[in-house]
Amino acid sequence: MVPHMHFSSAMDIARPDIRKKKLRRQIILSIVVVLGVTAAAWAVMRLKPAVPTVDASTIWPDTVKRGDMVVQVRGLGTLVPREDSIELIPAQTDATVVRIRVLPGTKVQPDTVLMDLADPQLQQELLNAQLAVKQAEADYKSLQASLQSTLMDKKSTAAQINAQYSQAELQSNTDKQLYSLGVISGIQYNQSRSSAEQLTAQHQISLQQLEVNEQAIKVQLASSQTKIDQAKAQLALYQSQEDALQVKAGISGVLASLATPVSVGQHVTAGTSVAEVIDPSKLKAALQIAETQAHDIQLGQPAEIDTHNGIVPGRVTRIDPSVLNGTRTVDVAMDGPLPPGAVPELSVDGTIDLERLRDVLYVGRPAFGNENSTISLFRISPDGKTATRVQVKVGRASVTQIQILSGLNEGDRVILSDMSRYDATDKVRLD
Repeated sequence: MVPHMHFSSAMDIARPDIRKKKLRRQIILSIVVVLGVTAAAWAVMRLKPAVPTVDASTIWPDTVKRGDMVVQVRGLGTLVPREDSIELIPAQTDATVVRIRVLPGTKVQPDTVLMDLADPQLQQELLNAQLAVKQAEADYKSLQASLQSTLMDKKSTAAQINAQYSQAELQSNTDKQLYSLGVISGIQYNQSRSSAEQLTAQHQISLQQLEVNEQAIKVQLASSQTKIDQAKAQLALYQSQEDALQVKAGISGVLASLATPVSVGQHVTAGTSVAEVIDPSKLKAALQIAETQAHDIQLGQPAEIDTHNGIVPGRVTRIDPSVLNGTRTVDVAMDGPLPPGAVPELSVDGTIDLERLRDVLYVGRPAFGNENSTISLFRISPDGKTATRVQVKVGRASVTQIQILSGLNEGDRVILSDMSRYDATDKVRLD
């Protein structure tokens, strides 16, 4: 047998050059892919973020203006009675409430009886005072009669002395003429003259005694009259206390609620407040102003009070020096008539004018930004399609306006509403 011989085909022959080419292609392809991915990533990184769009109907724009700007502060508060509008009625004596005629909130007049009190002891004191007046008047009349009787006796004695004096004076004059004619002796004339001189002295003394007695009568009667006046004053006091048992309003106004109201059957001591009447036409506004803003407020500064049914002009009359919960109470007296519905404890809004800045740039106060600081605002382009962030230095701030120191010009339009959601971008599109 002829042995078989094996021959290799062309495919069985090793080709190192083909393997190298294949490996080279794979390496090149990998490098191209890596370079492509890197270039794409770099291109993506180089792309700018898209400009966000803002609905133009949702923003709050305003225009920068030049002119006078009034710096104001605002505070919430309530209407409260002025000091001169409150009539606090105390009990005049220890008494018991027997009847309440009017309830708080009722409109009253000065003679309106609010309640009735009872005080049995006062009735006895009133009766005693009436008797004391009658007794003092009777004592006065008795004293007056006694003094008049004494005075009449003094006058009678003086009249007798006066008659004797006149007779002696006449006799002395007659004896003087008779003596000059030689009818009577000198001794007789001297006796007549001596008697006349003696009665003259007695006559002078009697007149003086009469005058002194009349003065004494006036003093004693005046003293007795004082006792009558004292008794009458005591009686008047008790009578006024009795009248006060019918508690009257005293002024026109509205009966207010006491912090501790009284009730029927309650015993009250003298001086205890049993009623309070407020004149509703005499109210003031008590505003709560933040402590940081109240330091610029001065007495007499103009203000406006919004009662939600009308605005009333006023002026600052008091600034409470104490601070409570970060606020100070500022009282504003109102210079105009109050609108209907203005009652005590009504909630009001108040604005106080601090100063007027002349010829300054100003704009509406933005949602965020304190005075004397640098804030960022979006300035609207002239065509109104975009808004770009700008840094703005601001000065004094008012309730609705803020002063512009730099960063904006007159006529610029800016967005005042809250744009904090766009803090990551410096430009927005308005649609």
